[in-house]
Amino acid sequence: MICLVKVRHGKPRKFGKGSRPCKRCGQYGPVIQKYDLMLCRQCFREVAPKMGFRKYE
Repeated sequence: MICLVKVRHGKPRKFGKGSRPCKRCGQYGPVIQKYDLMLCRQCFREVAPKMGFRKYE
């Protein structure tokens, strides 16, 4: 799946942090890709209990 995402600086990115926005808020930084989630870590923490993820110590 190749998606060319337009970044604010003009050049579409094919790989790296600038190529993967969060599905929920659009942030480009810390995106969780595991299990094809594509959520930033802040959104993941808000949505994780609804998705069935639990914290273990």
